[in-house]
Amino acid sequence: MATNRTFTMIKPDAVQNGHIGNILAMITNGGFKIVSLKLTQLTVADAKAFYAVHAERPFYGELVEFMSRGPIVAAILEKDNAVEDFRTLIGATNPAEAAEGTIRKAYATSIGENAVHGSDSDENAAIESAFHFAGREQF
Repeated sequence: MATNRTFTMIKPDAVQNGHIGNILAMITNGGFKIVSLKLTQLTVADAKAFYAVHAERPFYGELVEFMSRGPIVAAILEKDNAVEDFRTLIGATNPAEAAEGTIRKAYATSIGENAVHGSDSDENAAIESAFHFAGREQF
């Protein structure tokens, strides 16, 4: 059963390049309600834990280094069909393949530095949201 919440992070590349406001505008213009939001920075240990599912993949070390190099914006979003609709809004991982009008087409610079994270399932949205936000921080 689909839920109406998903999780996103505006990644260090997009934060560093000053795209927070524009990305948040695309999110809200896409019909999403922001129910939790914070600017924070992942430690190396945090990034390793968050991306543990990729620990055996060849890009894991680079991913951990990238995600812990600077601040991120973490957010929980609400909308009917949130996970699938947000995956559509962010676009393909490779910005060269992302559709016009998507966040990654507008703000990603490469496959590795692709501006935003979006949960890939309702289950992961709940896990990722709980990783970043205590219950009292979720509205």
